[in-house]
Amino acid sequence: MGGLQMPPHTLPSIHGGRALVSFIPSPISFLRPNFAVQPNCFSALPNGYNTRTMSPFYPNIFHTGRSISQGGRGMQFSARSIRVQPVTEELMEDKTQANPVSGDSIRRRFLDFYASRGHKVLPSSSLVPDDPTVLLTIAGMLQFKPVFLGKAPKQVARATTAQRCIRTNDVENVGRTARHHTFFEMLGNFSFGDYFKKEAIKWAWELSTKEFGLQADRLWVSIYEDDDEAFDIWHNEVGVPIERIKRMGEEDNFWTSGITGPCGPCSELYYDFHPERGYSDVDLGDDTRFIEFYNLVFMQYNKRDDGSLEPLKQKNIDTGLGLERMARILQKVPNNYETDLIYPIIEKASELANVSYALADDQTKRNLKIIGDHLRAIVYLISDGVLPSNIGRGYVVRRLIRRAVRSGRLLGIKGDGKSNLEGAFLPAIAEKVIEMSTYIDSDVKTRASHILEELQREELRFVQTLERGEKLLDQMLADALSSGHKNGIVPYLSGKDVFLLYDTYGFPVEITAEVAEEHGVKIDTDGFDIEMEKQRRQSQAAHNVVKLAVENGDFSENVSDTEFLGYDMLSARAVIESLLVNGKPVIQVAEGSEVEVLLDKTPFYAESGGQIGDHGFLYVTEGESKPVAVVEINDVQKSLGNVFVHKGIIKEGVLEVGREVEAAVDPKLRQQAKVHHTATHLLQSALKKVIGHETSQAGSLVAFDRLRFDFNFHRPLLDTELEEIERLINGWIGDATILQTKVMPLNDAKKAGAIAMFGEKYGEQVRVVEVPGVSMELCGGTHVSNTAEIRAFKIISEQGIASGIRRLEAVAGEAFIEYINVRDAQVKRLCSTLKVKAEEVASRVENLLEELRIARNEVSALRAKAAVYKASIIASKAFVVGTSKTIRVIVECMDDVDADSLKSAAEYLIDVLQDPAAVVLGSSPDKGKVSLVAAFTPGVVDMGVQAGKFIGPIAKLCGGGGGGRPNFAQAGGRKPENLPSALEKAKADLTSILTAKAS
Repeated sequence: MGGLQMPPHTLPSIHGGRALVSFIPSPISFLRPNFAVQPNCFSALPNGYNTRTMSPFYPNIFHTGRSISQGGRGMQFSARSIRVQPVTEELMEDKTQANPVSGDSIRRRFLDFYASRGHKVLPSSSLVPDDPTVLLTIAGMLQFKPVFLGKAPKQVARATTAQRCIRTNDVENVGRTARHHTFFEMLGNFSFGDYFKKEAIKWAWELSTKEFGLQADRLWVSIYEDDDEAFDIWHNEVGVPIERIKRMGEEDNFWTSGITGPCGPCSELYYDFHPERGYSDVDLGDDTRFIEFYNLVFMQYNKRDDGSLEPLKQKNIDTGLGLERMARILQKVPNNYETDLIYPIIEKASELANVSYALADDQTKRNLKIIGDHLRAIVYLISDGVLPSNIGRGYVVRRLIRRAVRSGRLLGIKGDGKSNLEGAFLPAIAEKVIEMSTYIDSDVKTRASHILEELQREELRFVQTLERGEKLLDQMLADALSSGHKNGIVPYLSGKDVFLLYDTYGFPVEITAEVAEEHGVKIDTDGFDIEMEKQRRQSQAAHNVVKLAVENGDFSENVSDTEFLGYDMLSARAVIESLLVNGKPVIQVAEGSEVEVLLDKTPFYAESGGQIGDHGFLYVTEGESKPVAVVEINDVQKSLGNVFVHKGIIKEGVLEVGREVEAAVDPKLRQQAKVHHTATHLLQSALKKVIGHETSQAGSLVAFDRLRFDFNFHRPLLDTELEEIERLINGWIGDATILQTKVMPLNDAKKAGAIAMFGEKYGEQVRVVEVPGVSMELCGGTHVSNTAEIRAFKIISEQGIASGIRRLEAVAGEAFIEYINVRDAQVKRLCSTLKVKAEEVASRVENLLEELRIARNEVSALRAKAAVYKASIIASKAFVVGTSKTIRVIVECMDDVDADSLKSAAEYLIDVLQDPAAVVLGSSPDKGKVSLVAAFTPGVVDMGVQAGKFIGPIAKLCGGGGGGRPNFAQAGGRKPENLPSALEKAKADLTSILTAKAS
């Protein structure tokens, strides 16, 4: 598929694995806003409502206060008005008080419920997460993931949040089902080693049945099949009947954080829309009857490498309640879109389209729902700093905007609803989203002008080419249908046609696919992927791409692809097609300038597939004379798909567009890149053999001086594994195997077993690099012709860089020789210094360390004896304080005695002085260092004087601190010059305190 491949969220089972189920309503009695009414469809009611026949369960969403009473087989309703009013902060405040089932009220009541039970109410985190493994915030627990995984300390014991979330992996289902959204709010309560299963279950039940008033006999519970503890709590303590508790397997009701790490069983709450169907053959996945609205994850185990489970010392709770789902249940509407969280947005779109949602057909309703859903996601994403672009998060916004624009055009929306038929309509609808944002994200209103300006700019930019593209697409579809009917085949659009719509007319491939599907036409996604290869390469090297743009238009229109000659030659004649300075095209560049050169052909390899770009020179010569211009090339990047941009500095002369140059690659550096690239292929094969074929590449770097290889694995590699990897690779190198390079159809390469390099996309014809019997990969990089050229391979480091991602760095070829030479020189120096052979260095160092340890102990003992000797001398300096009870006190400086010896001296003095006695000693063992110690006998401590509390303020005078037990404490500082005055204060304070205590 084209554009950004929308990634599935990286925590696929954050709340139990099962996707929250949808509900398809059966015919009900249903209230609707009083739109224009067609004859014979509705009967007018005096209270301003219209009604139509559906099933006996749902009233419509209520935007203002109303009363509900149930009697017989149906329901009776009364209300003032159902017309949605513009939402201001004041009105929203009134609404949450008057209407206890409004979305804002549900959110507030949830947070208040858990706040009253000791939970800290924390704000929603941004839609742009700190977690590098996740594109967007996809769940309420994401901001606490580091705490749950033990990578960050907990700040609170229990918390509750209303988290804004974005999920786009099911974007095609938006508007089709009752519950799929791109933007939603997840209400959650979390415990970090505080309460656990019993409290979580009881509170979830209390919240559902008492706070929100759900009928207990409509609630069903799922638990993990082996979780008898949860079953006992639900049945025996909460009182849920056995027949409404369903045990489910690991796929549905067991949460894991990854291959290893925290995990635990889940329990889910479901609302039953049709209890009259009874208890036989019940399937909680039946979304015509049930909706899951609350999920409780009991994080109680640690999953070890061998798959076994061990109890966690800190058990955690992670829950999620879908706000839109609870609103649907409480507001008694057939789908999430018709709650007051989304319906006002749909109503605004209906107004601009001049259609009645109540009377609309399914396709019209779907388009209105898409606008209602997407505008919420778009507004909050832009508010959080995500701007439309062609990569990453920006593409999510761009894709949603374009889907919303197309849906509006299908509805017939023209202009902004303010008599400007050429204006953008999305800002007018976004204003409604912004009005409703007060209790979701208060910052949205302050960013309103920025949001609306960005929306208008993006919509108008898209509309400029949309109409021409729509006409072309209509013609393509007609041709495809005609051809399919004529030839008796399934009609389809070719990959080239789909790419033309994307590249020239701005049609996201997803929109083309949707339109084609509506007409019964398939699209050639593989063909499209082939055409997209150039753009994908541009995205992958976005930080290196040269901006080819000028003030008067798109410079790229005049730039053709560069012919790459570097597989077969390292130098070639080429013509300068363009020159750029600071991203702007110029005709001529003088000596000393940094320049970017575009050639018609080149032997230089441009960075891609993990391999860095070549270095070398460009020479401009006249005849056989000395070069008149020399450019040193230090990097080559790809732009606009396959345009090679040579970056360098003009060392001599002047460079001009149209001149012929001799392009020469540095052969030594190219050889090192080739060596490391082939070694990377061998490394991947060795890893799969040693640690398992399930491991896969997660990134790579092929440089001149080393290679780097990232791969998926859940633990550090053992020394024996690293040794085996090296043994395998060096064995393959020694086999002197000739590499085979072929160009073949992509499908043939896949059938042959070729694997793809990380992050790369491939065309219809692919280049396959094979080390026979060892490795076969799709790769456009440069490689050695024989494995013997690699010479040798050595791993220099192995480390973890992210959860489940390991990194190996290694050297080969000339870099290996340099690495070994450096270390050999170091070993020779050690041998010379230690006067031993190389094989004896380790044992000699161990012996020296043991000798050093013994010597240090002896020195320490001698220092302690010396300190004790000094202490015996100053023992005579003890003075007496107190009257009724005399206390001996010593406060002295012991010069440069170290901290351990100072401690020994204090202990000696306390032993020789009779109880009660107090000793405070200080020293300056090194420059800029102070040591202090206080030792009090039991008699002094019994008076309420504690060494730990006494020594702290004294140490502060020396620029430090410390403490300890009541009878003994140590401290330090950084200002030896203050030691004399600090000891004087210690002497005065100790005298004063003890005199008062002993009198």
